[in-house]
Amino acid sequence: MSAGEGFRCHRCGEGGREPVGNAPFPNDLGKRIAAGICVSCWEEWKKRQMLLINHYGLDVRDTGAREFLVANLRSFLFAEGGGEAEIDTSQEGKISW
Repeated sequence: MSAGEGFRCHRCGEGGREPVGNAPFPNDLGKRIAAGICVSCWEEWKKRQMLLINHYGLDVRDTGAREFLVANLRSFLFAEGGGEAEIDTSQEGKISW
């Protein structure tokens, strides 16, 4: 589907934008993102994800860190779950998994 063919981004609600198209993960969540999120919102998420990784000193090889990121992704893109983590500079480097 190309932009303007009835696609409306789930996050921003804008129509006429280009959807992500290719699943960023090989699972149902990846398919959901590809079908329902625009490229612009996906790029915003990637920036937010990098801020979270750097701010909290996350090791993405760690299961807890990945679960934290997925929960934040669901909140950021689909408004699901308990909300997004705050980036509190007073906690920088103090979180351990």
